[in-house]
Amino acid sequence: MYPLTSLHFEVRWGDSENSTNFSEASGLTLEAEAIEYRGGTDPSLTVRKIPGLRKYGNVTLKRGIQPAEGGNGLYDWYNSIQAGTVTRRSVTISLLDEAREPVMTWKIRDAWPVKIEGPGLNATGNEIAIETLEFAHEGIEIQV
Repeated sequence: MYPLTSLHFEVRWGDSENSTNFSEASGLTLEAEAIEYRGGTDPSLTVRKIPGLRKYGNVTLKRGIQPAEGGNGLYDWYNSIQAGTVTRRSVTISLLDEAREPVMTWKIRDAWPVKIEGPGLNATGNEIAIETLEFAHEGIEIQV
């Protein structure tokens, strides 16, 4: 049995109708802080490490720019940000097998867009125009 490749994946946000193709997804990071502690009467001369707060990095998605027919809702979602308020949605990233069935899924809770970056434009280049979308969120749940 071989490890899965990372080239088949699907991204959905909000309800199941909102999805689009992305060429790259990164930042699926879960981290726990380690707190160092030593009690004053502890006879060992070392500190103990205990788990602290959990942290989650921002998730970054990249995709080629395509002419939008009716839009896909991402820009509207970004434009919904007001001082102190934003519409939070779930984002689901699924790694797919060769039959395009989900094998592993990252469910991102209470996500909202914090950054949209347009492509670098170059009149002498022939690269695909890639835009980058970055989401902040409140946690990731992994389902296998």
